[in-house]
Amino acid sequence: MKKRALRPVSEYNSQLKLKGFNAFAIEADSNATRIYSRKDFFKICLTTGKSAIHYADRTFETEGTILFFGNPHIPYSWETLSTTYVGYTCLFSEAFLNRSERNESLQSSPFFKIGGTPVLSISEEQRLYLNSIFQKMMIEQQSQYQYKDDLIRNYIHLIIHEALKLQPTEHIHQHNNATSRLTAVFLELLERQFPIESTDFPLQLKTAGDYARHLHVHVNYLNRAIKEVTGKSTTTHITERIISEAKALLLHTNWNIADIAYALGFEYPTYFNNFFKRLTGTNPTSFREQEV
Repeated sequence: MKKRALRPVSEYNSQLKLKGFNAFAIEADSNATRIYSRKDFFKICLTTGKSAIHYADRTFETEGTILFFGNPHIPYSWETLSTTYVGYTCLFSEAFLNRSERNESLQSSPFFKIGGTPVLSISEEQRLYLNSIFQKMMIEQQSQYQYKDDLIRNYIHLIIHEALKLQPTEHIHQHNNATSRLTAVFLELLERQFPIESTDFPLQLKTAGDYARHLHVHVNYLNRAIKEVTGKSTTTHITERIISEAKALLLHTNWNIADIAYALGFEYPTYFNNFFKRLTGTNPTSFREQEV
């Protein structure tokens, strides 16, 4: 099925998608950074203030200056607790950083992994130094320098390497064991794939293998953890959620069956029809007609 034209997006998001990178100063308004919801960009944030960062199944209570690393594949939200909250943020795609030959820091860094620590406490001296790096990135992204992307990538690597020298924060609350932690992350990541709001952005994570790769674990380990904690297989959780979304789309949108099939990640409508009938006992068209 031919993919539809992309829906209009803001100039800000258009530029971010085009370039794969954006750096900016955080406004003094605490509400400006309360929640970061984009799923397709990594984030490094240097902030001063008081906050609670909910990352996967853990909560980091922070005060003062921190350096935060956000992974688009791991659910997180940011609750600001102080009225004054300032700093800098840079967003970048994995593809942007992967244009460099030196991309191992991103993949091997503990800051972007589930079991890693994405929050670091920063001293005043370190804050001033990191501030200068963010400021240089902001200046460079506006320049006409031919190799500015390479220079910006170097700045990102420099921040990562500086962070590797620091000790992680100890103000962490987390689940009791690795299996429950991984299960919590999987279930929240699964839920974050929905609702499907447009056929312009079809479902990307459709199998246990897809989730395992995004969570940087072996699929067998993911399957064992999910089964142990929930009593259901990873595939069962995914299937049940897709069926639930399919029913919602059939009942609450005027999309045709082919559009719904595409939005849910099925290459052909026939595949979706067979999938739906196997799980519900009826085909999508009949389900829609019966419920109307």
